[in-house]
Amino acid sequence: MPIYAYRCTECGHQDEHLQKMSADALTQCPACRAEKYTRCVTAAGFQLKGSGWYQTDFKGGSSATGSDS
Repeated sequence: MPIYAYRCTECGHQDEHLQKMSADALTQCPACRAEKYTRCVTAAGFQLKGSGWYQTDFKGGSSATGSDS
């Protein structure tokens, strides 16, 4: 299950919630109970690095390099 970040636009409270992908987004802030709790866009929690990845692992890649950028 993914972890979603939320922020209240009323009081500024921020939190993360573990939810199923099929679950509806939360709307009520747990701190102030306002209906202004919105899901935030965050960066992915993982990176593919190192020389263990092959050219065929990436769509449309034409060259394989083993160096980190």
